[in-house]
Amino acid sequence: MKFGLHYWNYSTPDDPALIAPTLAETARVAEQAGVASFTVMDHFFQMDAMAPAEEPMLEGYTTLGYLAAVTERMTLGMLVTGVMYRYPGILAKTMTTLDVLSGGRSRLGIGASWYEREQLGLGVPVVPVAERFERLEETLRVCLQMWSDDNGPFAGEHYQLAETLCEPRPLSRPHPPIMIGGGGEKKTLRLVARYADACNLFGSTPAEVSHKLDVLRAHCDDEGRDYDSIEKTVLLVRPVLADVAGTLADIEQYAALGVSEILATPDRHPVEFATGVAENLLPRLSSLA
Repeated sequence: MKFGLHYWNYSTPDDPALIAPTLAETARVAEQAGVASFTVMDHFFQMDAMAPAEEPMLEGYTTLGYLAAVTERMTLGMLVTGVMYRYPGILAKTMTTLDVLSGGRSRLGIGASWYEREQLGLGVPVVPVAERFERLEETLRVCLQMWSDDNGPFAGEHYQLAETLCEPRPLSRPHPPIMIGGGGEKKTLRLVARYADACNLFGSTPAEVSHKLDVLRAHCDDEGRDYDSIEKTVLLVRPVLADVAGTLADIEQYAALGVSEILATPDRHPVEFATGVAENLLPRLSSLA
C-alpha cells in the first residue's frame, strides 16, 4: 500500500513568506519517510466548504514545478486539474514540462471543474455540467494525442487544434499516467474505464468505495477494459493521526478492495503532520504492501 500526501492548506503558518519553506520542508520530510506521491489542489480561491475563500491558495502547476526542484522520487500531480481552467493543448504542454523537469515523476490528475465562485471571480467560463464532461473527454483525447506520434490536427466539438506538436516528449512512458478523480457513476467512472490509468475516490467509507469500484468494474466490462489494469486510489476524509489504529483498520479494508494508494491531508502544521505520518503511520502501513 502506497501513501500520498495531499497538500490543501497554505494558511499554516500564517506568514506568506513562510509558505515556500514550509511546503519544501513538508515535501522533504514526506519523501525521506517513503511517501509515494505529493498532490496539491487546482484551485485559485480556497474552497468555501473547507475554509474561507479569502485564505491563501497557490496556483497548482507553479507549485508542482517548485516541488519538482526540491524532491527526487515522489510522484507529483494535481488532485485534480479542473478541466475548465486550461485549454487542453496548453494543459498537455504544462504536464509535459512538469514531467521533463521532474525526471518523469508527473501524474495527470483531472476532473470536471465545479467551484463556480472562483470561475466567476476570475472570468473562467461557467458551462453546464453536461458540457463540462464533454470537454473533459475531449481534453483527455487531446492529451493522449499530444503524447503520441500523431502531431496532426484534432477536431472536436469544443476544441479544435491545427496541430498537436509537443516537444520535448514526456519522459514517462508511454505518457504521464492519467488519474481521473471523482465517483460519479454515470460519467466519471465511465471515463475512468475508457481513458484512465488510475481513479481517485473519496474514502467516505469502505462500503461506499466498494460500491464505486463495482460500478467501475461494470463500466470496464462495457468498454472491454481490464479492470485490474486501473490503479485504485482513495483520499481519506478522516484525520489520519487522530486515531492511527482506526486509520489502519480502514486502510486494511481498502487494501482488501484492491486499493493500492491512500492519500491524506494534513490536519495540523504540515511539517508536523508529515513527521507524525513518518513516525506513527508509515512503519505500520508497510505491512499492507
